[in-house]
Amino acid sequence: MINETYFKHFPTLESERLLLRKLELTDAPEIQSIRSNERVMKYMDSERQSTEEHSERFISMKLKMYQENTGIFWAIIEKSTNAFIGDFSFFKMDHKNSRTEIGYTSKSEFWGNGYMQEAMTSIFNFGFDKLNLHSLEANINPGNDKSRAILTKMGFQKEAYFRENYYYDGKYLDSEIYSLLASDFKTDNTKG
Repeated sequence: MINETYFKHFPTLESERLLLRKLELTDAPEIQSIRSNERVMKYMDSERQSTEEHSERFISMKLKMYQENTGIFWAIIEKSTNAFIGDFSFFKMDHKNSRTEIGYTSKSEFWGNGYMQEAMTSIFNFGFDKLNLHSLEANINPGNDKSRAILTKMGFQKEAYFRENYYYDGKYLDSEIYSLLASDFKTDNTKG
């Protein structure tokens, strides 16, 4: 069972270079800059956030998920500069089966620096060790090679390929589903 203690006080996390804190409404300009960027959104298959008000509604929805114990949404901050790098979320939490879906974005200027892998390592350790998650799920657009690469690097395994199961922007799109079990992640992280 998921440890619901962490829905009473938001779990702020830290790694060597990153602070993973609660996303706030005041982060709307940062979220809007990410979720309106064509390079970032190319494979996201969701509406571009063209205004800060749109991003405020998005953040409000994520904060409500936390209040309802169905999701946790972190802002990823570079500690040395206080730069907003991106965001990471657990959502669609399945308490009965101790499983959650993950989602993540980052500003394109931070790509290739290992920040998302560092954030994932901290968040997954928290998820498996403290939150008592058993498994994580990631749903990606098959064209998203960068996302697939980081998922497989983190130990995720491809579980399914769904043909035209998702309708977006006037067309049906395919999806790839990846998962990571707590036992696989802990085994991978104990290796040299």
